[in-house]
Amino acid sequence: MDTTLPSPAYHYRVVRQFALMTVVWGVVGMSLGVFIAAQLVWPALNFDLPWLSFGRLRPLHTNLVIFAFGGCALFATSYYTVQRTCQAPLFAPRLAAFTFWGWQAVVAMLLVTLPQGLTTTKEYAELEFGGAVWLAIVWVAYAVVFFGTVVKRQTRHIYVGNWFFGAFILVTAMLHVVNHAAIPVSAFKSYPVYAGATDAMVQWWYGHNAVGFFLTTGFLGMMYYFVPKQAGRPVYSYRLSIVHFWALITLYIWAGPHHLHYTALPDWAQSLGMVMSLILLAPSWGGMINGMMTLSGAWHKLRTDPILRFLVVSLAFYGMSTFEGPMMAIKTVNALSHYTDWTIGHVHAGALGWVAMITFGSLYHLIPKVFGRERMYSIGLINAHFWLATIGTVLYIASMWVNGITQGLMWRAVNRDGTLTYSFVEALEASHPGFVVRLMGGAFFLTGMLLMAFNVWCTLGQRAPAGQHAGLARV
Repeated sequence: MDTTLPSPAYHYRVVRQFALMTVVWGVVGMSLGVFIAAQLVWPALNFDLPWLSFGRLRPLHTNLVIFAFGGCALFATSYYTVQRTCQAPLFAPRLAAFTFWGWQAVVAMLLVTLPQGLTTTKEYAELEFGGAVWLAIVWVAYAVVFFGTVVKRQTRHIYVGNWFFGAFILVTAMLHVVNHAAIPVSAFKSYPVYAGATDAMVQWWYGHNAVGFFLTTGFLGMMYYFVPKQAGRPVYSYRLSIVHFWALITLYIWAGPHHLHYTALPDWAQSLGMVMSLILLAPSWGGMINGMMTLSGAWHKLRTDPILRFLVVSLAFYGMSTFEGPMMAIKTVNALSHYTDWTIGHVHAGALGWVAMITFGSLYHLIPKVFGRERMYSIGLINAHFWLATIGTVLYIASMWVNGITQGLMWRAVNRDGTLTYSFVEALEASHPGFVVRLMGGAFFLTGMLLMAFNVWCTLGQRAPAGQHAGLARV
């Protein structure tokens, strides 16, 4: 897949920086997630402080996990992969260094503004106008570095993983700029240029495709490099990977309206979103099957390789969540699931099971290589992390499925005279056991993340083998 140049030709410093911050922000973001899950079990944990309320910490949690943890992972793996597959060092390494510090500045803005309630109120796009402009500047620099490296490649062929990374970079830029078009009225307040149903449509065109391109397409680029590398096998079908790419990016962009069923959005737009979501199942499962079948002849490695287990289980969760999503887009199913914890379970099946798992496996593969170590400090800790993450994810999503269906059924139940059978408080009380199980699942997952942080710390503390430091990047 990549006949590499001598490693001194590669710029690994920025990869190392992003890899370490992926772990740091993973611990911070997931700790916050466990804390707000605990608030739903014990509401007094907000201590009557506005900046500790669930409504302020929940968007901070989602932004930290998506943009701080997930974003740093994408920067690290895309910078690593594009160099290895193009057999060329990063284009404009100083600009790459700027993207690292610029991205940490974006995260710092989120940490400062969201707990104060300074927010656009748009899902996954809460950062106010000034921060959104800065993010766009950093993102343009990222695109210049990535595509500049592709242009200066020493190989004729552009590996398929880079197609996925490239699409993720371009479409995310388009989504961000269009959805954040606003009129600023002060340093920390702006109003969108759209209004009413149009604003909702633009927001969920952005919101769903932030999932589709930032949290799916980018991580598929990761999958197409690290699964074959860790398995020691070529991609099962390169032709299928290309079909997967074009079908995915053609269809995903149309699926956003399924977030707005039974709203003021025109019915034809709702139906279009539903149909496109159902068709989207085909390329999604094509990619999942391609990744799974890459292990043909290498399945025995799962007995002894927990890194490969992370990568394979992530594909299983990807397949499951991309089946569940189209099913929930069907209007009759959505009538039951919308606004319930089922949606939360679906999101975390993708976030924990797919995004986090593929990230963990990729980082465990990458970190020893960019730091000049033979392997991670402890394979046993990786194995423990795998089981904690898997069990935690299953507990989380199963509890939310049960809660969601319970809530949906209780909310729609009516008496013969047309009055509601259950009050909202009764539905909330019925949900409490599920909140407890979700907290347990989140605690399991966070414990695994802490084990990873310890393992990385110890790996960096190991003495590099003789001659290994020469293999690290010059910047």
